Amino acid sequence: MTFPEPPYTGACLCGAVQIRVAVSPLLTMACHCRDCQKLSASAYTLTTMFPRGGFSCTGDLVRGGLGSGGRVHFFCKSCLNFVYSQIGGTSERINLRTSMLEQAASFEPFVEVMTDEKMPWAHVPTIHSYPRFPESQEELQSLMDSYSTR
Repeated sequence: MTFPEPPYTGACLCGAVQIRVAVSPLLTMACHCRDCQKLSASAYTLTTMFPRGGFSCTGDLVRGGLGSGGRVHFFCKSCLNFVYSQIGGTSERINLRTSMLEQAASFEPFVEVMTDEKMPWAHVPTIHSYPRFPESQEELQSLMDSYSTR
């Protein structure tokens, strides 16, 4: 499968929130934490991390999902579809729910996190796996660097 070039577009379930991303992703992930399991009603969520400056979104969003651990989650106000998260107060990156993108099938997860909370039957074909999260910003940067050269 050929990886698509930006821009990427997408929408929430009802179409009220429209997404456009003008830059390539920094990283793709599957998160197995209990919060993501409950937010998505699934075994894990698929996330594509983008630089904030290349991401735009129109439509009414609401905050939700408790925002635990410094996370702020944004949902479509109309259909309540989980759209994206901002993690740890950083303003330079956002974690977009991969399923929002029209090209979602092209964004195979590169890393899985929170495998300590993984459902025992859930298997994701990733290159990197972490029981929790990468230990440092340097390790996260190393993953992003590896992802960019795949």
